[in-house]
Amino acid sequence: MRRRSQLYVPANNPRMIAKAAGLEADSIVFDLEDAVPPDEKEEARQSLGSALRKADWGHRELGVRINAPGTPNGERDLAALGSELLISMLVVPKAESDLSSLGQATGKALIPIIETARGVMHVEDVFRSEGVVAVTYGAGDLATSVGGDVEAYGRNVFVKTLLVIAAAAYGLEAIDRVFFDLENDNGFRAEALEAKRLGYVGKQVVHPDQVRLANEVFTPTQDEIRWAKEVVAAYEAAAGEGRGAIRVRDRLVDAVHYRGAKKTLERAGL
Repeated sequence: MRRRSQLYVPANNPRMIAKAAGLEADSIVFDLEDAVPPDEKEEARQSLGSALRKADWGHRELGVRINAPGTPNGERDLAALGSELLISMLVVPKAESDLSSLGQATGKALIPIIETARGVMHVEDVFRSEGVVAVTYGAGDLATSVGGDVEAYGRNVFVKTLLVIAAAAYGLEAIDRVFFDLENDNGFRAEALEAKRLGYVGKQVVHPDQVRLANEVFTPTQDEIRWAKEVVAAYEAAAGEGRGAIRVRDRLVDAVHYRGAKKTLERAGL
C-alpha cells in the first residue's frame, strides 16, 4: 500500500467527503479532531459511516483521525466507529505512549501523530506499539507544546530526521507534515522533496492540488527507476560471481546501494 498522499477531510462535511472519493489520494483520513467544532462532533461521528457508504472508494486506505484516546470525545469516536468496516485505520493525535491496547481493541491499523514534547521523548514507545503501520507529526501542536514557532518546527531537520529514523528502525513508513500555504505550490514541492530525501514516503495534504503534487514527488521518476534497475541487475550478477562491490556508470555500488535500489523499485510498484 502506498501513502504518497494522505488527504485530510473534515468528517462533518458530506460534500467534501463525496468529493474526496473522486480524488487520487492514496490514503484518506476523515478528521474528527481539529477540523470539527466541539458542538458538531457527535453528529459527525454518527453520520460518517453512512456518508462513506454512498461513495465508491476502490481499494484505497480509509481512516479516521479520532480525538485523543482517553478523552471523552476520543472514547465516543471509538464507540461509534471502532467497528466500521470501511475504516481500516485510525490516526491517533498527540501520541505519547504505547498504543498496543488501542490496536488490539479495535483490530485496526494505527498511525500515531507525534505532536508534543513528551511524544518526541517517548517516540520509541509509540512506534513499537502493536498495530502501528506508519507515523507522522504535527508541527503546529509540537511548536505550541514547547513554546516555539510553527514554521521553525515545520522546517526542523532534527525533528524530521529523528522521526524518520525511528520509524525505519521499527519497519514503519513516515509521512511528512501538512503544508498549509495552499497557494504556494513551489513551497509545497520543495518541502516534499526534502522530506523524500530524508526517507519519508509521502505527505499529509489538505487540498486536491496537493494530492497531485504529493503523488508526483513521491513517485520515483523514470531516471530513478532506470538507475535502480541497473543497480539491481548489476549487483545481483556480480554477487553470483562472488563480488560485493562493483562499478556502475562510474559509481561505486555495494550492498547499501543495492538495498536502496530495491526500495526505490518497491515504491514504484515494481
